[in-house]
Amino acid sequence: MNNRFNFEPGGVFLPITRRRFLILSLGIIMFPFTAPRVYGEGKTMSIKIEQIHKSEEEWKRLLTLEQFSVLREEGTERPYSSPLNGEKRKGEYVCAGCALSLFTSEMKFDSGTGWPSFFTSIEGHLETKRDFKLIFPRTEYHCARCGGHHGHLFNDGPAPTGQRWCNNGVALKFVPAQQKTG
Repeated sequence: MNNRFNFEPGGVFLPITRRRFLILSLGIIMFPFTAPRVYGEGKTMSIKIEQIHKSEEEWKRLLTLEQFSVLREEGTERPYSSPLNGEKRKGEYVCAGCALSLFTSEMKFDSGTGWPSFFTSIEGHLETKRDFKLIFPRTEYHCARCGGHHGHLFNDGPAPTGQRWCNNGVALKFVPAQQKTG
């Protein structure tokens, strides 16, 4: 048997094709540009959020099918499908799973991507982790209270942070600010 691609008996080695070489090279070259700088990542936050835990059946009773898909199964809603894209009133954006405040209306901007986007978040209310679902690493973020998936963090946002917290609209609820009367 020709064993020219195996370095050791029984070992598995895939030959480097031009396609594999180009994909690996592109990943190595693009890593510094696509991996967001998450300020404070890996540090202990001074804010401690009490976590909640529910069974899958409890979440299915509390959430719509779309919310369950995004928050519990890390799905993604279709771009431009959220009414929150056009929301301009003052208020807060809270987690649709547990109502923890995640963003304020002052943090929101129109990224043109089709999802509600924010240049920062309320400190300590979101947690991040690396995601390799699209081969190259991305920073995924979740609600610190219920663990619900909200979206991904990118390095192409506006000043002052340069960040874009790209959120699934179905994972949020908007709570308008109280109107002052009289």
